[in-house]
Amino acid sequence: MALNQALSGIKGAQSDLNVIANNIANANTTGFKGSRAEFADIYAYTGINLGATTVGSGTRMTDVAQQFAQGDIQTTGNSLDLAISGNGFFVVNTGNGYAYTRAGAFHQDPAGNVINQDHDALQIYPYSNTSNTFDTSTLTDLNLVTAQSTAKPSGTAVVSSNLPADATAPVLPFDTTNPATFNQSATFTVYDSLGSSHQATTYYVKTGSNQWNVNLYVDGQSAGTQALTFNATGGLATPASGVVTFNPLNYANGSNPQTLSVNFAKTTQYGTGYAAGTISQDGYTAGALSSIDIDSAGIVTANYSNGQSSKLGQLAMANFQNLQGLRQLGAASWMGSTESGTAVMGTAASGQYGTIQSGSLEESNTSDTTEQLVDMIKAQRDYQANAQVLGTDNTLTSTLFNAVSR
Repeated sequence: MALNQALSGIKGAQSDLNVIANNIANANTTGFKGSRAEFADIYAYTGINLGATTVGSGTRMTDVAQQFAQGDIQTTGNSLDLAISGNGFFVVNTGNGYAYTRAGAFHQDPAGNVINQDHDALQIYPYSNTSNTFDTSTLTDLNLVTAQSTAKPSGTAVVSSNLPADATAPVLPFDTTNPATFNQSATFTVYDSLGSSHQATTYYVKTGSNQWNVNLYVDGQSAGTQALTFNATGGLATPASGVVTFNPLNYANGSNPQTLSVNFAKTTQYGTGYAAGTISQDGYTAGALSSIDIDSAGIVTANYSNGQSSKLGQLAMANFQNLQGLRQLGAASWMGSTESGTAVMGTAASGQYGTIQSGSLEESNTSDTTEQLVDMIKAQRDYQANAQVLGTDNTLTSTLFNAVSR
């Protein structure tokens, strides 16, 4: 009987060594979670009240339990490298369903989808521009090719400047080519519906006490003239709203006709000299994706070359009631099972879920091999001890056989 007991101990020690070896082999595997071999004694007997005199039958490995302890987080600087600090898993689409991982080394494929090393697509909750919220009822692939910023034509400009109260009204009729026919001018850029830029210039002509005309020209094309009147304290009197609308412009480049409204509410007329101030407008050209930002809540924001930004979605997160019930798929990925329970979906930095660290990766939780090496020494001693029992039992058996044969 001792032969079988020692043999079960040797097999158990060998299984323990195999688990430890796998942990050490994956010390540098991103998002890897180590395992622990668990054993139980074999204690089989029959009859009533025989337990006090029954010797156990050895040991057996009952489980290889995964250890989901947090791994160290290492900074990489790559915006698509993601780490979870706390609970939860990234959700990826394998093409045959969803898998769950903490290995956040993602990159773009030729189609612009954000994928991992197994070409599984990272899942997000899409952003709705209509409701300005994330649709948590739908999962979709994070795609960066479609993340392009369309052009927006200029519709409104805001002018903040000061016109000199002591300016003299020009004598000659207004002519853009003759500076003697206007008092001041200011130039700014506007954009049409195709995103093409055009040079707009406002020409200020004093027409009387506290009275001015504003002439707007875009690429040399007149958009008309509007009058401004100031009160005795230097503030704009008319138009009361400060907004004047100029005539539509047609650029003959295939874009829509453009009507510009200019807000002069912040324009003043004081006795000091002309101050150009600032001119802002609400249009912009089309922009290409220049960078991606992912915040601690997993909100993915695209930044464009035209200075604009937009939300693409929010990373989907998953957790399970029984992590030990997850089925390992390899590549630091798991899938749900009846033992793990259904995935509980949510978002980072809320409820039971940890936060996202962009530009970082979670290292294997066996990266510090000291503990594994200590466990290996213990398993090695277990193996040697059971081998010694096996040798001793063999010696006793041989001695018995020799005595009987005499």
